[in-house]
Amino acid sequence: MNGPQYEKFNQKDLDTVLKKHEMFRKGLRGGIRANLKFKDLSGLDFRAFNLEGADFTGSILRGANLSGGVYEGVSFFACDLRNANLERAVFKRADFRGAYVAGANLTGADLESADMREGRIMESGEDGTMSQMNLGKERSKGRTNFAGAKMTETNLSGSRASDADFSEADLTGVIINDADLRGVNFTGANLTNADFSGCDLRNANLKESINEGVKLTAAETDGAAFDAHKQQKKMDDVLEEQGLTIKDMLEGHAEWITSKGGKGNQLDISNIDMRETKSLKDYPLTAIRAIDANFVKMDLAGCEMQFCQFDKSDFRDTNLSESDLRGSRFIEARLNRANLENANLSPLKFSTPDGGSRLERVNLSGANLKYANLRGANLRDCVLMGTDLSNADLSGADLTRADLTGANIENINLKNATTDKAVFDKTGIASG
Repeated sequence: MNGPQYEKFNQKDLDTVLKKHEMFRKGLRGGIRANLKFKDLSGLDFRAFNLEGADFTGSILRGANLSGGVYEGVSFFACDLRNANLERAVFKRADFRGAYVAGANLTGADLESADMREGRIMESGEDGTMSQMNLGKERSKGRTNFAGAKMTETNLSGSRASDADFSEADLTGVIINDADLRGVNFTGANLTNADFSGCDLRNANLKESINEGVKLTAAETDGAAFDAHKQQKKMDDVLEEQGLTIKDMLEGHAEWITSKGGKGNQLDISNIDMRETKSLKDYPLTAIRAIDANFVKMDLAGCEMQFCQFDKSDFRDTNLSESDLRGSRFIEARLNRANLENANLSPLKFSTPDGGSRLERVNLSGANLKYANLRGANLRDCVLMGTDLSNADLSGADLTRADLTGANIENINLKNATTDKAVFDKTGIASG
């Protein structure tokens, strides 16, 4: 079986179909229901149309813009929706069985009563026997895949998603009441404040997930896998114990920096949960120590955090765009889904006593950057040995002389990236 032949559409082709479907919905003469089965619709704009009742079975919609549209009862059976924009769209009762939706943006989307169970397209062979259609390596697995998708504030109530893959997805604040989630993979997902009331979570895998504030009222959890809760002090409790304010600590750290250690105290927030600390980015944070600290989903855009120690800290879903991270260490840190767009992760130059200089390189060895946004980031000379960069977006990034020895670069986006003299040993890519 060679698989389907895809008809490639351009924007003009799609606009014609959209117009005729709108006429069909309104009962106008010449209207035709949108039948877009086995089409290549990659990168096209659906212009927030109402496509209720349309059929996209088996089609490729990679990077397409479906935001704001209405897709009630639409079939996305076995579709490729990787990195598509589905923001604020309505997918009530839509059929996503066997769809590959990894990395898509579903922020604010409504998937009430959507069907996300396994699904495979079968075809008849020359001898009349039925076999699974070849849709490529990933989609032929049949398992509905929302891995790494951004799904904050979505409504998944009543959905059927048994055995679906939501690993590494951001499901912050989702409402998933009375849904069938048996055997679902939530490994590494952000489930903060998610409402699973009345759900069937039997045999689901929630290991390594962020589950602060999760509601499990009347949920069935037999056989579900959870991690032991990690004990970390909250910053407010630490301040109360020491009789200080965060302003006092940050000013003391600033004094320690300007006096080169002569006055004040280095800020050490190791093993502390910083998530409720609002004013952190109002001060320069050069040379802070933060081993195994929690910064999950914080807004640290534009922060000055040069020459810091962040080993094993948790920055999942954190906004670090435009931040200055030169010379800092992130060994085995968790930066899954973090926004590092245009961040500076280049070396920091120090003078030596003999009048020379040395470079302190950013070290991300063993860090997890799955689905991270590193578009336009400066990663010159960065140490990325053994780093998990799978599904990360490094388009336009500068990787000059970066060391990616042993890194996982599966599905990485290096479009327009600079890789001069970068080391890609044991990654499957030849060195530049």
